[in-house]
Amino acid sequence: MKKNVLGIIAAFLIVAGVFVLVGLTMGSDKINYSDPYLVLVNKNHPIPDKWEDRVKLITARNSLGEDVIIEENTYEQFVLLRNELLKEGIQIELDSVYRSVDDQQETWDWFVENYGEEYTRDHISLPSFSEHHTGLAVDVYIVKDGKIIRENEDMVADTEDFAKVHKLLPKYGFILRYLPGKKAITGYDYEPWHFRYVGYKNIAKEITEKGITFEEYLGEN
Repeated sequence: MKKNVLGIIAAFLIVAGVFVLVGLTMGSDKINYSDPYLVLVNKNHPIPDKWEDRVKLITARNSLGEDVIIEENTYEQFVLLRNELLKEGIQIELDSVYRSVDDQQETWDWFVENYGEEYTRDHISLPSFSEHHTGLAVDVYIVKDGKIIRENEDMVADTEDFAKVHKLLPKYGFILRYLPGKKAITGYDYEPWHFRYVGYKNIAKEITEKGITFEEYLGEN
C-alpha cells in the first residue's frame, strides 16, 4: 500500500512538472518583457536609461548614399525583407531609423518653429519618447521606376505596394507599428512606412493576424 501511494505521488509530480514546463515554453516569448526587443516606447513610455548599452547599433547606407544607424539584428532582417520584396518588383530603402534624444530635440524644435506647437505635438514625438531612440523602428521610402517615393502623402496613397510590403513583415519579425484607426491607442495616425522589429516572428505574426497594436499585445492600451 505504501509503495502504491508513493508511486501515485511520484506520477502526479512528474505530470505536474510536464504541464508547468509546457506552459513556460508556450508562453516564453510573452514572459520576458525585459527583453530589449519587446521594449515599449510611446507618448507615455520614455526610452529606458542607458538604452544604447543594451543593444548593438551599427551604421548602414541607403540607396541615396545616406548613413543610417540601426540595431544589428533589425538590419539583418530588414535586408532579408528587402531582398524578397525586390523579387516582387518592390524596392524599399531605409530612411530614418535610430535617432538620439538630441537629434529628436532638434527635429522637435524645427517643427515647432515651422508648424507650431499644436501640429508638432500631434505628429512628432517629444525627445525621449520617440520609438526611433530604440534603433528597432524603421521608416522606409520606396524606389519605383527610378523615382523616390518619400513624402508621407505619397506613401499613404501607394496602397498597392505597401499592401505587399505589410504582408511580408511578420516573416522577418516586423510589425506595422501605427495602424489605421488606432490613434487613440498609439497616439499617431496611420503610417504605412513605419515598421517595428519585435525580435520574434511568432509574436510579429500574432500581432499582425489579430490586427492589434503593440500596446494591445503588451496589455498597455
